[in-house]
Amino acid sequence: MTTRAALARTAVLTALIALTATLLAACGSPAPAPTSAPVPTPTATPTPSATATATATAGAPSPALLVTDFGADTVTFVDPARPGRAADLGSVRVGTAPYGLAVAPDGTAWVATAEGVAAVDTRTRTRVALVPHTTRTGPVTTGEYRGGGMGIALSPDGARAYVGVNVPGGNGTLEVVDTASRTVVQVVPVGSRPFDVDVSADGRQVYVTDHDSFDVTTVDTATWATRRTEVAPYGTEGGLGSWLKPHYAAVRPSDGALLLPFEGERLAVVDPSTGRVTVEPMTANTHQHGVTAAPDGTLYIVGTGPIDPAADAGPSLTVRAPDGSERLVPLDGPHETVTLSPDARTAYVSGGFTREGGWDGLTVVDTATGRTTRLPVGHLPLAVAVLPDRP
Repeated sequence: MTTRAALARTAVLTALIALTATLLAACGSPAPAPTSAPVPTPTATPTPSATATATATAGAPSPALLVTDFGADTVTFVDPARPGRAADLGSVRVGTAPYGLAVAPDGTAWVATAEGVAAVDTRTRTRVALVPHTTRTGPVTTGEYRGGGMGIALSPDGARAYVGVNVPGGNGTLEVVDTASRTVVQVVPVGSRPFDVDVSADGRQVYVTDHDSFDVTTVDTATWATRRTEVAPYGTEGGLGSWLKPHYAAVRPSDGALLLPFEGERLAVVDPSTGRVTVEPMTANTHQHGVTAAPDGTLYIVGTGPIDPAADAGPSLTVRAPDGSERLVPLDGPHETVTLSPDARTAYVSGGFTREGGWDGLTVVDTATGRTTRLPVGHLPLAVAVLPDRP
């Protein structure tokens, strides 16, 4: 595509008008009263088929996945081996508009919501804590521009949860939650709308992808010192109204480089030690959001759909090999994030979307054949995590 910068310029006024309307509407919404008491699991799972009922009676395995329901106040348990709506195994209330999700080896899920960070015992299916944000984010609201927790990640030892907190109209923060005491123990200033949070393999650095300020904030976890790196392969013209901003990142297993896809055209490669940014070509020609890396370095990148339907390609999942070669798996409709099964043979792509146009479900992709299966689960599921096996 050769029209990205021009499209960004022409989109500014429209995007700003839409943003203003969204924020004004959101500010008028009453804030729900947060609670930290455990909440029992609802039993709202649709009636399964006869085969699924027989399997459950015989003792089905643990749910394989957990998703955040950005369009509700819940997380939903999913068994992707079950057909159709039987894959939805019910939900647990966690807090308004849950966004990011990280699951510890002990089965505790840490969920970034508009109200705070919820802790969910995935074995008993109860919320066991809600750690309120200490950053002032304004009224608790929903939608794309809502304040509160966005990206979240755990330290390698599971002792800390790092959550990017959005402050509407300003720069955000990285709140550090001690997972044992379930309290916020550190607050670090970062950029605007921290879409994603990633941690280096050794746990010494946290990377916050700041969507609206076109940068990544690197945080030293020993000193809490920060360094901002502009990541804008198309430039920053258009500001808040630009489509051409960073969304999500992945840490490359081989060297720890931070990888950020843009528009199915450019992959920004950030050297965390120097802040140097290089750009590699891509082929999907579509607006891109979520990305994850397999242990062998293969990237899986979600294309949400075109900016300009007349010039750009539709939604897809890019499978990018370590040598830079790519193959594309077409997707039906917008998607947001992607998570891999432990053996990397299956990709789970969330059907929710930070903008309008998402749907209530996941697309399950066979990474070898490209075969896709849609599962109707949750309510605009945004983040997906694989649950650990029961001991």
